[in-house]
Amino acid sequence: MKAFVISAIASNQGKTILTTALLYHYRKSVRPFKIGPDYIDPQFHKTICDTNSINLDTFMMNKSQVKWIFNKYNNKDICIVEGVMGFYDGMDKACSAYDVSKLLKIPTILILDASGSYITISAVLKGLKTYKKDNTIKAIVLNNISSSMHYELIKRQVNEDFDDIEILGWIEKNLPCLKDTHLGLDLNDAKKETLQKLSKEVLKHIDLEKLQKISVYTKKKNNNYPFEKIEKVNKKATIIKDENFSFLYYDNLKVLKELFNKVEIVNPSKDEQISKDSDFVYILGGYIETQKAYDKIKNSKNFKDSLLRHVKDKRYVYAECAGLLFLSKNVDDKKMMNILDVSFTLTNKRNRLGYYYNQKGLKGHAFHYTKPIDTKNAIDILSKKKNSKGEFGAWKKENVYGTYLHTMFRNNLNILKDYFGI
Repeated sequence: MKAFVISAIASNQGKTILTTALLYHYRKSVRPFKIGPDYIDPQFHKTICDTNSINLDTFMMNKSQVKWIFNKYNNKDICIVEGVMGFYDGMDKACSAYDVSKLLKIPTILILDASGSYITISAVLKGLKTYKKDNTIKAIVLNNISSSMHYELIKRQVNEDFDDIEILGWIEKNLPCLKDTHLGLDLNDAKKETLQKLSKEVLKHIDLEKLQKISVYTKKKNNNYPFEKIEKVNKKATIIKDENFSFLYYDNLKVLKELFNKVEIVNPSKDEQISKDSDFVYILGGYIETQKAYDKIKNSKNFKDSLLRHVKDKRYVYAECAGLLFLSKNVDDKKMMNILDVSFTLTNKRNRLGYYYNQKGLKGHAFHYTKPIDTKNAIDILSKKKNSKGEFGAWKKENVYGTYLHTMFRNNLNILKDYFGI
């Protein structure tokens, strides 16, 4: 099989456009992966190739667990792993493209933005190659190339300076981009015609045969299960999922299906109802704080009534980020469910971004522009470092729990025991 990581020196260098083109090209035989905790890119990956994308996060999981996750899901002919930020960014949390590619022993393809430069590209590459001697950088693709002459100038210099780097080709300057939204890429922009044209344009000058030759990977056996054993329970779980509540790690879905006897997915935007026999409701993160998102759900009376009934019956609710906001009294002038005694406001700047610990030492990720108006009823602090000073980020009332923290379930079954009623 084939496997490789796509990385760069920073964000906005072309990782997404190259990943998009390759996923579409190999869409019938590819498994996408994403390094780090991001939700938007995996959704985008699935939209492109109709295969669920898997997060590889060496902060939230340990090394043996990430190896197991990669081996469990690399059941396609080719695995394409999209990096995060720059190649070494995230090393302080042990979750960079460098860390993951080295752990999994798969090659890295760097996309380098060559606009306004030529010899200096080789100097940048030398810096990346020598910063850590055990890196996995094997090839480069040059982005924002103005002409074939521009490409040949850089290629000549790189070939002169390196005997262990393959130059796979180049991407023309000023190709169309994909739109952004409130928290990331706009999935509605991923139309088949757009993707087809973009893939063809991006890959026009890239040697795919050479790419496949350097990306040979031998799949390892998953002999040991490095997690606590999951014991199935005769209970039913409900996942609240639609365009608003869409932040779901695919492996979290698999864990819930392994754990609960029945799992249903309810779409609140379509005013679907939570089943009366549901034991547990999981409200995903996503979007609820913007007017556009709020309008999709504000009139979903049947759904809201079913949620209130579920809570009244003392059944369990676990909500992340947008789910937390939805359970609150309000976000500014937008009325929410008034289940948790807290109100929020939407600000113009990020209030959290990155990895966090809760007071029990649980590791997770948070990214939001809202903040609580007061914290008198908060029960948990989210901190950048374990057992350090932080700010409140979770609220609880009876069996209802809402948190800003997103995390992974397979290595945190204690969450299910503490908050899922099992």
